[in-house]
Amino acid sequence: MKRALHFCMTLVLVVSMVSPAQAWDGFGHMVVASVAYRNLDSQTRKRVDKLLKRNPYYRTHWLTAIPAGTSSADRKRMIFMLAATWPDAIKSDPSYHNDGDQGGNRPTGPEASRNTGYDDFNRHKYWHFVDEPFRLDGGDVSSVQIPSPNAQTQIAVFRAVLESSDASADLKSYDLVWLLHIVGDVHQPLHCTTQVSDAHPDGDAGGNDVGFCTVGATKCTGELHAFWDDILGTGNSVASADKFAASLDAPSESPEDIADAGKWVSESFALAKADVYVAPVADGDGPFRATQDYTDAAKALAQKQVALAGARLSAVLEAGLKP
Repeated sequence: MKRALHFCMTLVLVVSMVSPAQAWDGFGHMVVASVAYRNLDSQTRKRVDKLLKRNPYYRTHWLTAIPAGTSSADRKRMIFMLAATWPDAIKSDPSYHNDGDQGGNRPTGPEASRNTGYDDFNRHKYWHFVDEPFRLDGGDVSSVQIPSPNAQTQIAVFRAVLESSDASADLKSYDLVWLLHIVGDVHQPLHCTTQVSDAHPDGDAGGNDVGFCTVGATKCTGELHAFWDDILGTGNSVASADKFAASLDAPSESPEDIADAGKWVSESFALAKADVYVAPVADGDGPFRATQDYTDAAKALAQKQVALAGARLSAVLEAGLKP
């Protein structure tokens, strides 16, 4: 009974946070991590397994969320999957607090760049995205600044720590968990985009300010960002996410493909313009209603992106965690 209670509480933390900084929902992040773990070599798996034990959620949340009877190998992979949801889980953990402006979604001051490990109880929501501005009408957006630090800057910071021979194991653990998450984030197109318009001169917060609803919805109360977050599903089962990941074909990644996260951000930005901000989405607040064709295309793109994110994540970890 206690195991079941802990399982339910953990999944509430994993999948229930709704904010401008969430991507793929908890299910999608677990899928990315499962794809990555399956592609890791045995030596890197051992290193990440050891580092994850230092996270404060390891015993209190993750171990208790694994179904009884799970094999040792599967349990380690599922721990890795749950770890990828930690930066979203702390958004509803009262031990942590928002920092910065606009509900914690805009960085301010030196605390925004703090990277000291688990003694840092800032939520750093602005680390989850990098909002590249554009206008549907092709107009000038040079006045719209991209806040920093952001997902792209932090991926570079975290990779450097993992590669360092001087960084502590605690800091490597903290940065590893963040890296598991935000590599997935930047493969969600709306985490690399903000549409500027007369209605939103500073951008639409990656589609969070655009009304959007699913096919057949009786009330159009959703948001474009949430639609894309949830497109792979909102299920909270680690086992289901693991099974889904096993069905995906992860592409091979070359050193050039993982050299700079700026490449990933640019790709997602291009996808947002080509595949997200297209009919039925138009300029303005909406609300807009999804068509079946739009929904089917979104699901296909999301599956491709989480597989790609998982492949890149595994390559990054193998490169960064060499002995």
